[in-house]
Amino acid sequence: MAKILAIIADTVTFQVVQELLSQEGHQVRVVPDDKEGLELAKELSPDAIICDGTSPQINFLEVCRLVKAERELAAAYFILLTTPEQFDEVQALDAPFDDFLFKPIVKQELLARVRASKRSHELRGQLELTQQELDLSRDRMLQTEKMSSLGELVSGIAHEINNPITFIYSNLTHVQSYATDLIELLRLYQKELVNPGAEILQKQQDMDVEFVLDDLLKIVSSMRTGSDRIRQIILSLQDFSRSDRSGWQLFDVSDGLENTLLLLQHRLPAREGRRDIKVMKQFGNLPQIECYAGLLNQAFLNIINHAIDALEESAQELEELESIKFKPVILITTQVVDAQRISIEIADNDIAHSKDITAQISDPFLGAKPAEPPISSGLALSYRIIVEQHKGEFKCFSEPGKGTKIQLELPLRHS
Repeated sequence: MAKILAIIADTVTFQVVQELLSQEGHQVRVVPDDKEGLELAKELSPDAIICDGTSPQINFLEVCRLVKAERELAAAYFILLTTPEQFDEVQALDAPFDDFLFKPIVKQELLARVRASKRSHELRGQLELTQQELDLSRDRMLQTEKMSSLGELVSGIAHEINNPITFIYSNLTHVQSYATDLIELLRLYQKELVNPGAEILQKQQDMDVEFVLDDLLKIVSSMRTGSDRIRQIILSLQDFSRSDRSGWQLFDVSDGLENTLLLLQHRLPAREGRRDIKVMKQFGNLPQIECYAGLLNQAFLNIINHAIDALEESAQELEELESIKFKPVILITTQVVDAQRISIEIADNDIAHSKDITAQISDPFLGAKPAEPPISSGLALSYRIIVEQHKGEFKCFSEPGKGTKIQLELPLRHS
C-alpha cells in the first residue's frame, strides 16, 4: 500500500483517481488546488504525487519544482497528468517530474504508474541505506588507518625517548653508588683532619657541606624516581599503541587498564570547581584473552574518558558549595564470568546524565550523523570495537543522580 497525494481540480478525474486507487488498497488524499496540495504534501510525506497539468488553476510546474526542492519531499514520485497535445510543450519546459499519464485515464496505466512509484521509492530507500553503509565503512576504514598511523607514530616516538631515558636511568645507579662512596670518603677525611685550614673551613661554610651531603643522595633518588616514572609512561605508550597488524594476540586486560589509567593520570587531579577524581580498582584474577590489543586499549580509553567528562560536567552543574562536597569516583571492576568470558565494569557517580544512551551508541549509523552530540561518539566507537570486532557485549546502565555503569563482556578466545 502506498501513500498517494492527488492534486486535481477536475471533478471527474478527481473521482476516477480516488476510486481506482482506493479499490487497490492505497491510502489516497485528493485536493483541488496547488496551495492546499503543497501544505498537505509536507504533512503526509507521500510516496507519490499525482498532479493534473491540464487544469488552469493548478500551476503544475511550480508544484513540481517546489516538491523536488523540499528535502523531505524530494523522494516522492511525481506523476504528471497531461494530454498528448500538451506533452510536447511540457517537455520543452524541462519540468523535473518522474513520470506522466495521458488523459483520459486508463485504469491499468494508472496502477502501473503507482506500482512504479512504489518500486522507485523502495529502490531509493535501498540506495540511501547502501550509501550510508558505504559512508560508514569508509569512515571506519579511515578511523582504523588513522589509529594505525597514530599508533606507529606514538610507538616510534616512545622508542626514541626510551633509548636516552634508559641510558640516564641506568647511569643514575652508578651516580648513586659513586656519591655514596665519595660521601663516606669525605666523612673519613673529616674524622682524620682534626684541624683543617682556614680556606677549607671557609669553603665548608660557604657551601653548607652538611646540607649538601644530606641532600645529594635525596636528589639522586628523586631523579631515579622521575626517570622510572618516564620509563613506565613510555612502556605504557608502547603497550597502548601496539600494532594490530599481526592480528589476534594474547592480552592481559588488567595491564591494559593500568596503562590506560596511567595515560589519563593528568586528568584526575583536582581542578577549579572539582575535587580529585578517585579511581578505585577491583581487579579479579583474569586469564589472558585473545584480541586486538590496540583496539581494546582504545575502547578502554574512550570509556574512561567519557566517565571523566561526565564527572566534570556534574561538578560544573552543582552549586559552588555542593561541588566542593562532591567526591567524584570511578570504579573499575573485572572478573571471570565463566569458562568462556570475562567482564569489565567501569562505573562513575556522575549526576549530570539522566538519559539512557545505549540506543545512541549502538546505532550503526551514528558515525554517519555529524549532528550527533560528541558525548556518544567515543562510546559508539568502543561499542563497535567490543561488539562487532570482538563479538562481545556492551551494556550501559544510567540512573539519574546515581551515575553510569558500562559493562563489557569479552570472550577469552577468538572463534
